[in-house]
Amino acid sequence: MYAVIETGGKQYRVQEGDVINVEKLSVIEGQTLDINKVLLIEKNGTVTVGTPVVEGATVVVKVIEHGKADKVIAFRYKSKKHVRVKKGHRQPYTKLSIETIKA
Repeated sequence: MYAVIETGGKQYRVQEGDVINVEKLSVIEGQTLDINKVLLIEKNGTVTVGTPVVEGATVVVKVIEHGKADKVIAFRYKSKKHVRVKKGHRQPYTKLSIETIKA
């Protein structure tokens, strides 16, 4: 059994027991959360596609931790003009553990 959920403007294919990193959520570590934006559910070979979401379906997740991803360097330069701009960015994330999928 798996589901496709949407959070933070992105879609994730999840199963029970999966651990995923999503865009940062304002939830305390150790707390559980219900995600209602379930776009698709597959159960025993039967696929249910929502329009746009599956009615009555939720995915229960547990927040493991908050953190920052590895640094990404954005470097821009123009040759022979002494123009060099170096910027770094670390995207914050929330690590989630998928507890149950309720269809």
